[in-house]
Amino acid sequence: MSHSSKGAIYMAATANLLIAVAKFAGAAITGSAAMMSEGIHSLVDTGNQGLLLLGLKLSTQEPDERHPMGYGKETYFWSFLVAVMIFGLGAGVSIWEGVDKILHPHALDIHVVASLGGFDIRTYHVVFTILIIAMVLEGAAFRTAYRAFRAQNPDKTIIKAVHSSKDPTVFVILFEDSAALLGLLVAFVGIAAAYLLDMPVLDGLASVMIGLILAVTAFFLAVECKGLLIGESANAQSREKIARMVAGIPGILGVNEIITLHHGPQSVIVCVSVDFDDKIGSPQVEAAVSRLEIDIRAAIPEVSKVFIEAQNWKSHQSLLDPDVPAPQI
Repeated sequence: MSHSSKGAIYMAATANLLIAVAKFAGAAITGSAAMMSEGIHSLVDTGNQGLLLLGLKLSTQEPDERHPMGYGKETYFWSFLVAVMIFGLGAGVSIWEGVDKILHPHALDIHVVASLGGFDIRTYHVVFTILIIAMVLEGAAFRTAYRAFRAQNPDKTIIKAVHSSKDPTVFVILFEDSAALLGLLVAFVGIAAAYLLDMPVLDGLASVMIGLILAVTAFFLAVECKGLLIGESANAQSREKIARMVAGIPGILGVNEIITLHHGPQSVIVCVSVDFDDKIGSPQVEAAVSRLEIDIRAAIPEVSKVFIEAQNWKSHQSLLDPDVPAPQI
């Protein structure tokens, strides 16, 4: 996790906490369901950033007897939990609030909050000011997250970069901020229409739409995080590097299998099964294994564990297919 990525989380958490307080104040003043949904959304997002930071901290623990491969997948677990939180709390409560407002509509409060130089500041002035300030803060948080994300994926489209990324913390923040900006726009339009047309049901409809936006966001995040949690291979470029290095080691006749697995954003496990020339002795095999491990670690810094298995082709095939006879010893 880079400093810029962690900075994106801190930026998003600070912005969301300030925005949540302002939105709840606006909801209390006007009784707006959309504003209440937005407040809940920002509060959930603040908690989500806390969970991401917790996952990052836990993932740095050293391997121990119970978890010999380390704790790298803590990041994936807490990122998946964030998706569940967005769906369960953010989307669920927003839709509930909106449906309740649609079924039991009541006019938004319009009263004078204060007077400034003969100008009456009414509740809707406060609400729209809060929404505009929230858009500015969310836009700044989105900009920080987007820069961090593009720094990690400079040559890919956003969709391809998200799908291939092994660090969910940055794209989770990016998705959250995107949903937040879209939700703010929906809240602005919905509340404005409710005031102008004197149709409070539109405020409830805006709340439901905000909930649906969060539900869709949570679904895509859950899908991406699920793949990482189950286990994804290293990218194609890294796999090709390993294959070339294995093929270039003297004494190796062929490659039976190469398996790579991300155990965290910066932790890759590599398992290689190779067929050594039967004519070379054990010292040459040991030297080849040591060289291959050193080369792999040097070429791919995120590799944390390398396992190399000396196995001839026939023995490997006999493990995969019982009908293939094992070699005689």
